[in-house]
Amino acid sequence: MIEVQHLSKHYGPVKAVDDVSFRAEQGEILGFLGPNGAGKTTTMRIITGFMPASEGKASVAGFDVFEQPLEAKRRTGYLPETPPLYPDMTVREYLTFVAKIKGVRKDIKGSVDAVMKKTWVSDMANRHCAKLSKGYKQRVGLAQALIHNPDVLVLDEPTAGLDPKQIIETRQLIRELAGSHTIVLSTHILPEVAQTCQKVVIINKGKVVAVDTPDALTERSRGAQTLFVQAHGPADAIQGVLQSLPGVVNVSLADTSPDSFHVDSERGTDIRRDVAAAIVRGGWGLLELRPMRMSLEDIFLSLTTEENTEAAPQPAENTEAAANA
Repeated sequence: MIEVQHLSKHYGPVKAVDDVSFRAEQGEILGFLGPNGAGKTTTMRIITGFMPASEGKASVAGFDVFEQPLEAKRRTGYLPETPPLYPDMTVREYLTFVAKIKGVRKDIKGSVDAVMKKTWVSDMANRHCAKLSKGYKQRVGLAQALIHNPDVLVLDEPTAGLDPKQIIETRQLIRELAGSHTIVLSTHILPEVAQTCQKVVIINKGKVVAVDTPDALTERSRGAQTLFVQAHGPADAIQGVLQSLPGVVNVSLADTSPDSFHVDSERGTDIRRDVAAAIVRGGWGLLELRPMRMSLEDIFLSLTTEENTEAAPQPAENTEAAANA
């Protein structure tokens, strides 16, 4: 539904976006993550036709954004970081205006009423946009992106300025929209991605450094194959016994608490039962045993910090795109 191939954008000698490739399938929610200045907003603007690319191509619902811009835009709803509201119009007047310019021909009033109800702004229908709170402005911005029932929604920080209750409601709305819309969600809020998105694209310094599901990103990280073990007994003896177990790669002392160890295992090998049995046979007290999993925040930081960026694994999607180019 959305396909981006080898997209680049130059501002003079600066490459804001550098050979970015990814794909979002129909009905999927794709999270687009990156630190400030990584190139997220530039990529969003290119996908929605607000800005031309220097190189590469992008298509929406099968229409090339650059060669068939009107057809692509008809099928795209865009919520930029700052909602494009007209301050002198009421919410109803603004959404009616947007519906007309986006080509809604039948029952405009019904479409406006429906989208206001869906985005929880019906109570503000007759209030001028200039007098709305930041949270309401954000929701009216989401309403204008939905008004023409597009195939694709591109949302740049959709929960910015919302209170906790509104954030939960907006996340729920986004999940409900996923069945009939393909959604690209650009955000800095990592829990939002973990709770909402089926796929994650992480971008840093204009380059894609990872493409995968949130669970798969966690599983392929080092923490997915590491056990935290706390046992009461002689540390050297415990470490030696654990190191000798089949499937154990390394055993190291943990810094977080006394009598604790990090036990690294071969990928795909479950050593929990053997570790527990070895400690009991040694007559030591097993106080805690649990898998260590990196959070999405840990993964994000490991992929976007200066020292790890160059070593980050290249996404499978990029490899496929290069092979098919």
